[in-house]
Amino acid sequence: MIKARVTVTLKNGVLDPQGKAIEGALSALDFSGVGSVRQGKVFDIEVEGSDREAAEADIKAMCEKLLANTVIENYQVEIG
Repeated sequence: MIKARVTVTLKNGVLDPQGKAIEGALSALDFSGVGSVRQGKVFDIEVEGSDREAAEADIKAMCEKLLANTVIENYQVEIG
């Protein structure tokens, strides 16, 4: 079994209204010094088998086809 973590974030320059809302909420809760907040999402995926390269290729294909909107999002795959 191969475990991977995929982190998806908005590309620089893409507006992030959720990040701005979180930033405002943190300020309202008296957390000072927060300059900027960008939100993203994390997927923990388990792939059967032991071929690390094949698993990484499959997970990248998953990102390209479903997990990330590559027009506005970047993704990073970490195999554990």
